[in-house]
Amino acid sequence: MMYITRRERFNAAHRLFREEYSDERNLEVFGKCSNPKWHGHNYELFVTVKGKINPDTGFVINLKTLSKLINTKIIDKIDHKNTNLEVDFMKDKMASTEVLAKSIFEELETEILNLGAQLHCIKLCETENNFVEYYGNINE
Repeated sequence: MMYITRRERFNAAHRLFREEYSDERNLEVFGKCSNPKWHGHNYELFVTVKGKINPDTGFVINLKTLSKLINTKIIDKIDHKNTNLEVDFMKDKMASTEVLAKSIFEELETEILNLGAQLHCIKLCETENNFVEYYGNINE
């Protein structure tokens, strides 16, 4: 099995909060990330796919095709947007990095299968110190 990864970048704003919480409770639970005026990150997105090498092309997947897919399905929808308010695949979801990574996985999984590979992992870096990895719903 061969694994190959494509990196993309985007900027996005969000707020972590629960409407049913008071501002004080949101601050207690989510800290500065609950700022009612929002805050943003420069994200790095790593999409790792796996599969067998196609003997005709030498590829698991054409990286230009994968990049175009990621940009069409994810980056074009989220870059310089507010994930709480403007991103269709985040509607009615908590805008945490964990939920965002899972949602990105769900957006790309079938499309990558249609290209002849399997989505292995989404790694989403929110800051230089914080990132999440999501491998699908196995063992959830």
